[in-house]
Amino acid sequence: MIIGIPKEIKNHEYRVGATPSMVRLLVEAGHQVLVQTHAGDKIGYTDAMFSATGAKIANSAEEIYRCEMIIKVKEPQESEFPLLREGQILFCYLHLAPDPEQTKQLLEKKVVAIAYETVSDSHGRLPLLVPMSEIAGRIAIQVGATSLQLNHGGRGVLLGGVPGVPPANVVVIGGGVVGTESARMAMGLGANVTILDRDLNRLRMLDSLFGPNLMTLYSSPLAIEESVAKADLVIGAVLIPGKKAPRLIKRDMIKNMAAGSVIVDVAIDQGGCTETSKPTTHADPTYVVDGVVHYCVTNMPGACARTSTQALTNATGDYALLIANKGWRKAMLDHVGLRHGLNVCYGQVTNESVAHDLGYTYVSAESLLS
Repeated sequence: MIIGIPKEIKNHEYRVGATPSMVRLLVEAGHQVLVQTHAGDKIGYTDAMFSATGAKIANSAEEIYRCEMIIKVKEPQESEFPLLREGQILFCYLHLAPDPEQTKQLLEKKVVAIAYETVSDSHGRLPLLVPMSEIAGRIAIQVGATSLQLNHGGRGVLLGGVPGVPPANVVVIGGGVVGTESARMAMGLGANVTILDRDLNRLRMLDSLFGPNLMTLYSSPLAIEESVAKADLVIGAVLIPGKKAPRLIKRDMIKNMAAGSVIVDVAIDQGGCTETSKPTTHADPTYVVDGVVHYCVTNMPGACARTSTQALTNATGDYALLIANKGWRKAMLDHVGLRHGLNVCYGQVTNESVAHDLGYTYVSAESLLS
């Protein structure tokens, strides 16, 4: 198979779909890999390094998008839509539920779009989402702590406090991977941390993992309202795979927060979990609503692009090889978890949550493959 690795063009996105190590894995399996020139320059992966592992360097995105399979990080941007073609395999993060225009374009182009964020493993986990969730959860505390500084519009609170001065109150909505890593980082800095989730077994696990340093609460509208009102920093870490994030934090709750408090909405990739969330970029990451600083960058792990690329490709490499070795149809038939990643295929929506949220007819991957 001929595989293309384009240079990412989203704002301040320096991750790349394959490392030289992953390229070697594909080349040694007999596949041809084209990498767009300068795709990895910003994170220390030069054209020479890719060439040394067997890649051919392509001078333009147009050349890359003539390949059978495109492996990238973020969803195609507007300028890339015209380059897509029928039957082409697109393997990347898509987050289609809150993005009707991208969904429309992928359907019209009749691509085979496999979304990292809905591929599952034999335990029902999301192995290609986990590494970025781990990083986003940790970054959320870094950017939240910075946003709390007065020079960044915050209320001037230090997360860990100092002797004689209480630490900040951090509230994490959602106890999954993002929420767990956010809680871990915040506690490591000395903050008072509360985490809310509706899964009691998950709360028990978190209680066992972190002990009395972490307060766990069953998530209800009243519990969220009371917790958010007391928070210096709120982390939105809600995920329903494939679906738009529920708007759990209402506008009235935000009005009750202290001026200069901060919300970091990690769920913004799926539309955001607060009524006041809107996508931002690394170039202009924050805005203020009712005195509360909002950080809603849609590609947070891109801020630590080298670490993120390494963590992501550790997870995606074997799946990419499976698709390349067997072809997408045989790979889907043999691997049920990979079938879960198929979101759009030859003009049909094959993810039930995306179809429901955007009003399309759902066609199961199984029926389409048969």
